[in-house]
Amino acid sequence: MFKIKTIVVATFILISQQLYAAQSVEEIIKGRKAMFSENYQNAKKISILLKSKKIEEAKPLMKKISDNYKKLLDYFPENTKEGFKTEALPSIWENKDEFNALMQKASDDMLKLAKAIDTADDLRAVQKELMWSNCSACHSRFRAPH
Repeated sequence: MFKIKTIVVATFILISQQLYAAQSVEEIIKGRKAMFSENYQNAKKISILLKSKKIEEAKPLMKKISDNYKKLLDYFPENTKEGFKTEALPSIWENKDEFNALMQKASDDMLKLAKAIDTADDLRAVQKELMWSNCSACHSRFRAPH
């Protein structure tokens, strides 16, 4: 059983390394920065749409943010800790499981938000709980102050 697990892990590492080899460090760092920026811009748009009660228009943006958070799980390989004006702190790599769990939670919460806004009495409160709190949690622990 141990041998099988070792083979699976080794295969996963090899595939991951090949994936990253296809992208330069610069492309990876710039790619993750672009996704975080897109998420922030979409989050601001969501706030405006929800304030205007345009709930259905906000939902595709929530899905896009969720998808980006899932993609971001693959955008923090070991060789991208520095350079190209990254604002990622070493704590990402030191606490990789915690960081990945937060990215997954943020993704899941965006999908929950898309469902919750249909019946929420306080759109602002549910948005704060399921969207902005994840942004704050990540920034406070894993992003350099700017």
